[in-house]
Amino acid sequence: MSSELSTADQAAITSGSDFWHTSAVESAGLPAVTVTDGPHGVRMQASGGDLLAGVPATCFPPAVASASTWDPDLLRRMGEALGDECRAQDVAVLLGPGVNIKRSPLGGRNFEYFSEDPILTGILATEWVRGLQSKGVGASLKHFAVNSQETDRMRVSAEVDERTLREIYLRAFHRVVTQAQPWTVMCAYNKVNGVYASEHHWLLTEVLRDEWGFEGLVVSDWGAVVDRVKAVAAGLDLTMPGPDAAGDAALVGAVEAGQLDPALLRVSAERVRKLVEKAGQRPAGGYDAAAHHALAREIAGRAIVLLKNEGGLLPLADSGVSVAVLGEFARTPRYQGGGSSQITPTQLDDALTQIQASTGAAVTFAAGYTVEGTEADEALLAEAVTAARSSDVAVVFVGSVHETEGADRDSLDLPASQLALIERVAAANPRTIVVLSNGAVIATKPWDDTVPALVEGWLLGQAGGSAIADVLFGRVNPSGRLAETIPLKLADHPSYLDFPGENGHVRYGEGIHVGYRGFDAREQDVAYPFGFGLSYTTFSYGTPSAVATATGIEVRVPVTNTGSRAGREVVQAYVSLPGSSVRRAPRELKAFASAEIEAGATTEVVLTIDRADLAYWETRLGRWVVEGGAYQVSIGASSRDIRAEVTLDVTADDARVPLTVESSVGEWFADPRGAELLGAAFASAAAEAAGDADSPMSAMAADPAMLMMLGSLPLSRMAAFPGSPLHAEQLDNLVKEANS
Repeated sequence: MSSELSTADQAAITSGSDFWHTSAVESAGLPAVTVTDGPHGVRMQASGGDLLAGVPATCFPPAVASASTWDPDLLRRMGEALGDECRAQDVAVLLGPGVNIKRSPLGGRNFEYFSEDPILTGILATEWVRGLQSKGVGASLKHFAVNSQETDRMRVSAEVDERTLREIYLRAFHRVVTQAQPWTVMCAYNKVNGVYASEHHWLLTEVLRDEWGFEGLVVSDWGAVVDRVKAVAAGLDLTMPGPDAAGDAALVGAVEAGQLDPALLRVSAERVRKLVEKAGQRPAGGYDAAAHHALAREIAGRAIVLLKNEGGLLPLADSGVSVAVLGEFARTPRYQGGGSSQITPTQLDDALTQIQASTGAAVTFAAGYTVEGTEADEALLAEAVTAARSSDVAVVFVGSVHETEGADRDSLDLPASQLALIERVAAANPRTIVVLSNGAVIATKPWDDTVPALVEGWLLGQAGGSAIADVLFGRVNPSGRLAETIPLKLADHPSYLDFPGENGHVRYGEGIHVGYRGFDAREQDVAYPFGFGLSYTTFSYGTPSAVATATGIEVRVPVTNTGSRAGREVVQAYVSLPGSSVRRAPRELKAFASAEIEAGATTEVVLTIDRADLAYWETRLGRWVVEGGAYQVSIGASSRDIRAEVTLDVTADDARVPLTVESSVGEWFADPRGAELLGAAFASAAAEAAGDADSPMSAMAADPAMLMMLGSLPLSRMAAFPGSPLHAEQLDNLVKEANS
């Protein structure tokens, strides 16, 4: 159809008709379709001018919480539910999921992203996309790429080397694209190494389409396009929002002036047409709001992470134990972050009401602080202390005041008013439980040493209040695991010295050592490690076995529930390669699986590690390479709670790096063929110099330290030295023989 459209029509349909619709071409029978914000709910704009006011929809737990479930099946079910709600509101594309890596805990949009780890992120996001698209609704994988901060987000250039880019920041995108084929990919606002993502041909065409085989449409983030002509030339298909008459005219003018290949505009218009046609095939539908609220409650309960439970204070008895519920967040819940993903919920549970409904004992409430205030209010504190002293148990609700799109945080600390509440209540009642509500990690030291129980409640969506009560009273046995490390302090974080950058540039100076990789590489203490989470029962691990297959590694490990109640254990597989030829993190998550195990029972858990996930990006070859060797697979309950290990040999890819005249003497000797040829050349030169005590060759041959010193010398420069065993005219033949 695009071939039948005029150049002007092609330009018009590659920009939106308004904030939430594509452009229609009536003469071609091409209707407009609706796209809208996600990713943890369908944020259809209500009538009126407020862009953030939405039609009521289920507010599922944001990604900061859903990632802590470590449950791909649950994410798929969430995607299916979102698909049903999209169909009920005639939405063709839901703008999500966000798979940007949590580089810094200060990232203002971290609540919308899954993890600091690309494998966990990619697996969860893939199932979310599969669930959504199974309902005939398109996903929009975002924000492509390296969009890990809000500070200067429209202009900042993320300066990142290619190995780090490939292994950390593109890996989740790659998995989702190749395994789930999202209908659209959304380009980011920022620049990547100096080039706007919307104009980045290498990202949008060479990598996304040519390497990964992406079949869908590339849409801009809202307002990300600076130059429509450059964007279309780079591989961007749809500019949002619209209309953009000036951009349309610029495209037409560029085609007519021969500055833009008309085939590129025609292809982009064709991709828009295909998207509209695919959207037209989805049936209308409805959804059961009560059932979706129940699913939101299930996900939230699975997402809660029990960080501390000294003396088995939790779970609480449902009778005979009086409870002081303290903190305004118990009554006025924080359940989502701010910005474009903000949902108007179909209903909203608060923890105070749900706790009152969960126990037959007395429940006393005191606000303790105001949501807006940051300084301690003595009258509110005194009321809370009185309630704590007169109750058997105190449950204190605290958390971050806000996380929002458009602004990064400036601290990991709780407000002073909330810290004062914890301190006063813990002193008044030794049976104090703290429940956190936050969209990114919060510093817990040293105040968590004063309380016996700590519950990480994240931002849990509209059913979070019920889910918290479910966990506190033991109706749900907590099984959430941290998807990001909680540091002792901000300055410990690998990104600390290079976030958020300055003067329009941010250097990704920690390289591949993001999150737990960096903490482990520096052997640095943390408050709570990646993958950590407690349960109301306990588990032991048996001896694992592992076999190498054509597609990777299969690990089997028996896990026994050694406690008195059923529970779910999340088993994690971390991989390392001692003696690797390249710099690596001490261990990296490569697979995980969970099992529901009855008390006293043993279950064999199977973990599958894809061979592709063992690969590193070999910059000299410009491709992925699996290094051969004895891989150590560590099976654990967190990145720092390793329960068992198994070692097995993995065959190497054929990945010889060609030798050149700029390769060093050391690199030549490290290569079997190079060592043979260079050794022969040295031996020949040594023989010729025999008997000449003043010969540099004789001195070098007699002194191993001299040979070691020459290891970093490029061959071409060695040949230029007086008395060198090599001559410039030999080099081309050496290189040809070495690489033949």
